[in-house]
Amino acid sequence: MRACYHPVLMAAALIVAGVAGCATPPPASDPAAVADFQEANDPLEPTNRVIYAVNDGVDLVVLRPLALAYRAIVPQTVRDHPHNVLGNLGSPVALANDMMEGKPRRAGDTMMRFLVNTTVGVAGVFDVATGWGWPAHEADAGMTLAIWGVPEGPFLFLPVLGPSNPRDAVGFGVDYALDPLTWIGQGTAVADLGYARLGVSALDARERVLDALDRLKREALDPYATIRSLARQHRQSEIDDARADNRATVPDWYTQPPAR
Repeated sequence: MRACYHPVLMAAALIVAGVAGCATPPPASDPAAVADFQEANDPLEPTNRVIYAVNDGVDLVVLRPLALAYRAIVPQTVRDHPHNVLGNLGSPVALANDMMEGKPRRAGDTMMRFLVNTTVGVAGVFDVATGWGWPAHEADAGMTLAIWGVPEGPFLFLPVLGPSNPRDAVGFGVDYALDPLTWIGQGTAVADLGYARLGVSALDARERVLDALDRLKREALDPYATIRSLARQHRQSEIDDARADNRATVPDWYTQPPAR
């Protein structure tokens, strides 16, 4: 599941994107360059690259060392537990989006995952539901907007958030509003829980891409362009999987295998 980011960070990211400088389109006399420019869908590339460089600097100094230390100190089986808890905490938001996307079987999977992992899985520490036939899947408001037909808009590389686009940036805000932690209770304890969740989410997410990101930076001629391409492909794959999941509901609930 996607991490839930603080709305102040998201607002700052959108402000930066809004005042960003634009790339100059190639001349129409060079159709190949025009095609590449349109395929990249990155008219804000000069500013996006600056933000990427800043994010990369923060990652090099802070996030990557923390992720390396986390991996070195905490065994994989133990690291899986907070990852599972984070996924379980994201279930209410995922369920809301599954329903808004008109995907009853995916909503059923999410509901069963939440019930099973919260009870048998000890508040989500153990992912029992996957072994019982209810695997995890991605579901967020950005995907919901895509399934509703909202275009993604230009590529954005946002401060803190990383690769994104206007549709997904709006989706982050919607998911924040849907999150129960946003509207159940107030006070220091709730705020501290939210910040702890944010910190653990960032550490968990960074540790899980340590090897892949190190390899990409080592081998790619242009890491920014490679990250842009891979992020867009991965996002489109998630949307396509959700759009194609049209499994029938009852009475065929138990005769069809779960989506994988």
